[in-house]
Amino acid sequence: MDISSINWLAVLVAGLSAFVVGGIWYSPGLFGNTWMRESGLTEEQIRSGNKGKIFGFTAVFSLLMAANLGMFLVDSAEMKTDISWGTIAGFLAGIWTFSAIAIHSLFELKSWKHILINGGYSLVALTLMGAIIGLWR
Repeated sequence: MDISSINWLAVLVAGLSAFVVGGIWYSPGLFGNTWMRESGLTEEQIRSGNKGKIFGFTAVFSLLMAANLGMFLVDSAEMKTDISWGTIAGFLAGIWTFSAIAIHSLFELKSWKHILINGGYSLVALTLMGAIIGLWR
């Protein structure tokens, strides 16, 4: 793998796009209230969380996911990455993370609503990451 062919600016934008998706996904207008209830959290508990730690690690992990996806999407002699393949690869990576979230959540006795909200976020975020990386060649 030749990582010099990775567009690191695209990886950065793809990683940061997870914040945009998360902000919308977990907003009170979409799934935020249901997620909070299904997680057993109150607004007070959410407000009392260490925002620097939460958002800092979220940024690091989102960038790691985008970089990993970027490495999978390095052009090879057999295949050139474009928006179509990037989107498909991102969706397939989202299936992996959705499945991992579902497995952990089932053992934690979480509801299907909880699984679908968290797993759905990963699926959408990674699909968008793949599209950004694929488009920005």
